[in-house]
Amino acid sequence: MMNVVSLILAGGQGTRLGVITNEIAKPAVPFAGKYRMIDFTVSNCVNSGITKVGVVTQYMPHELMEHLGIGKPWDLDIKGGGLYILSPYLSRLTSSWYKGTADAVYQNMDFIRKYNPDFVLVLSGDHIYKMDYNELIDYHIEKGADCTIACMEVPYSEASRFGIMVTDPFEQIIEFQEKPAQPKGTLASLGIYVFSWEYLKRVLTEDAMDHESENDFGKNIIPRAVSRHERLFAYNFEGYWRDVGTLTSYLDTNLEILGPLPPLDLHDKSWKIYTQSAELPPAYISENAKVIKSFISEGAEVYGEVENTVVFQGVIIEEGSTVKNSVLMDGCVIGKNTILQDVIVCEKARIGSESRIGVGEFKESLIDKKVYNSNITVIGYNSVIPQGIIIGKNCVIDNYVTENDFSVKEVQSGEGIIKQI
Repeated sequence: MMNVVSLILAGGQGTRLGVITNEIAKPAVPFAGKYRMIDFTVSNCVNSGITKVGVVTQYMPHELMEHLGIGKPWDLDIKGGGLYILSPYLSRLTSSWYKGTADAVYQNMDFIRKYNPDFVLVLSGDHIYKMDYNELIDYHIEKGADCTIACMEVPYSEASRFGIMVTDPFEQIIEFQEKPAQPKGTLASLGIYVFSWEYLKRVLTEDAMDHESENDFGKNIIPRAVSRHERLFAYNFEGYWRDVGTLTSYLDTNLEILGPLPPLDLHDKSWKIYTQSAELPPAYISENAKVIKSFISEGAEVYGEVENTVVFQGVIIEEGSTVKNSVLMDGCVIGKNTILQDVIVCEKARIGSESRIGVGEFKESLIDKKVYNSNITVIGYNSVIPQGIIIGKNCVIDNYVTENDFSVKEVQSGEGIIKQI
């Protein structure tokens, strides 16, 4: 049996998700009713029979660490392996914070050495997908590769957001472009690598000694290996994979799970997605409620109308309210006779009765045009929206906003309320 160690890079901030990731690391962001993003990568490891899993953390790790615990929901609380949280630390040879993705792995090579594996999987903790890593590793062995990169064909219009691979007829990578302005192809890296351990040790040590390097796989390790004609191969993955890096992709990917034949089946017993979640009673839907094409999680109470919406655990939607095309995270309360459309409501936020959110016409953001650039309005964690407030489209209400922070009865489209640090 192959000896494989998996390292999940879970220290990213995810700045394009705005207030959603101001308080937590991107891999800890709630997704699909009761999961967090990292659940998919960890579950892929377990379903692939990989039980030596290190999770590399850095930015705002506390909620992520609390969620993962000792890995019990994934049966990773075991001897001879298990789930390990790998936080930055100060050693004799290294500085504390990770400089890049390659440095994050380099600083944790002692963890890998402990198991002396045949192969090392380097994975991202903030993508939504299902993949049998055994197929990737078998392909790696078949090709006699030093490194194999999982890739996917993407539309040309999106190619500039990814690392792009150019391959020969045998799938060996002969050119690599990191987020190119003019892509030479559409085969995009998914940030999923398998390395032969001896090769990985050598290239990471060499990279660490290069003071000009940014110590990053995409910017340094992969381009250098391609330029040397080393044995790098592309594995063309044809399954479901999503990069949930923007507010639009976050909302759209959540809503993809709805409907009779979703592209991501969360109820597939042959490939379960495991998570750490509270034991709650079944959802309650009142006789006067109306639920259309929506996901209602345990402990939620619905008294109003819900359409094309993901409702997380413990959410309460009171009488007379209408919620459409939205995501309501754990513990939200939507007051009576309130309207929400195209809204992401973060955990434990409270929306006052008689409010209207996500209404009106789109306007450019006065807060941050790179982050807030769609019809989506975001209500931050633990925020309280007063009764009778109107909030337009493309608005943002910061985390921990209180009723006292509202000096107006209407927040115009493109505007918001941001707390001063």
